[in-house]
Parts: sequence; C-alpha cells; structure tokens
Amino acid sequence: METNATVIRQELETYIDPIKREYLPRFFKTGKGQYGEGDRFLGVVVPNTRLVARKHREVPFEVVAELLRSEWHECRLCALLILVERFKKSDEPMRKELYEFYLLQTARVNNWDLVDLSAPAIVGEYLLDKPRKELYRLAASPLLWEQRIAVVSTITLIRNRDFIDILRLSELLLHHPHDLMQKAIGWMLREMGKRDPDLLVQFLEKWSKEMPRTMLRYSIEKFSPEERAYFMKR
Repeated sequence: METNATVIRQELETYIDPIKREYLPRFFKTGKGQYGEGDRFLGVVVPNTRLVARKHREVPFEVVAELLRSEWHECRLCALLILVERFKKSDEPMRKELYEFYLLQTARVNNWDLVDLSAPAIVGEYLLDKPRKELYRLAASPLLWEQRIAVVSTITLIRNRDFIDILRLSELLLHHPHDLMQKAIGWMLREMGKRDPDLLVQFLEKWSKEMPRTMLRYSIEKFSPEERAYFMKR
C-alpha cells in the first residue's frame, strides 16, 4: 500500500489510549478562548507518535503537508517529527530544504509541544552557523506560535554556548503578555544561566524589575533560595 497521510493516521490510531484522549484536550487548553481552542486529540502519547514518524521519515513533502493540515494534533506532531528525523540524517542542501519547508508551515505548528519538539531540532540546528535574522522576523510576528519558535529555537544555540540571541530576544519580548511566552523566555534564560550564571545575573540586575513574575520565576528556578528571594523582592 502506498504511504499517504491516511495510512499514517490509521497507524497512529492503533496507538490510541482512551484515557489520554479524554485528558489531553484539557491539558492543552482546547476550550473556548484558550490558547489551543478547537484542537482535537486522538489520544496517542509522544513516544508512539515518534515511532510512527521514524518509520515514515522518507515520505514526500506533500504527505507531510497533508498531515500538517489535519485537525488531529497527533497527525501534525507526527508530520513535524518526520521532518526532525529526516533533518538528523540529511546533508546540508536537504537541511536547507527542510528548514525552508518548516518555515512555510508555521501556521500549523500551533501548540507549545509542536513548537518545542520541532523548532530546536530544525530551526535552531540549521541556524547554528548562519545569520539569525529569521529569529527576529518570527519574534515580530503577530502569531504566538511563531514568537515561541523564535525563542525556543535558541536552546540549540544556548547548548553551544551562543547566548547573544536569547539575550536580544528576551529584551525585545520582555513585556510579552502571554503566559506561554513568559515561561518560554524564562526557560531559555534559565538554560543560559546553567552555562553562564554570571551572565544571567547581569541580565537580571538590569531587567528583573520589569520582567513579568512568571518569566522571572522560571529564569531563577535553579538559584539558591536566598538569590530567588532577592530577585523576587525586586
């Protein structure tokens, strides 16, 4: 049988867990007015979605695009994990093609787990040795998920001790009103602080009084109780 989006969805359906199907819509805030409003879940956990993605990582881009158009969250996640798996095994020309395809599909990378499980491995990896202007275009987008792609992609840079972009993006998005972005920025700052504690302290000394409390709380999570108390009082 030819592999297409329907075949892959049917394979995902063999892993449905009824308990997860009930739980996941609440966990990912799919109610009216919530950030995941209208998203639908089959009830398949990430490790099983990853198994299906690895099996089908060589499917054509047309199949990936069709999966990304699916109403089912796990189909979109499977599509993104296919791209991630292929990116790992690809040469530079194909990596460029995968990166550009990903950026054309960001409207369908529309929940925080979809971003977090794909952006670092594709956008972050691709930009390691390249100019980063695309991060700033995404950060300036009106779409919450494109903003999160910009920020979360920097974890790959941070792991390579390249901190300049998370510092710049944190300043640009310092007053972001959405809790999901505050958590993402705080998370990236915390990761930077694991590698360069002094640099994080310098950033916080300058900006902690203006940072939303959620962002600040996430960024200082690894500090001592005394250090956390000092910055939270500010």
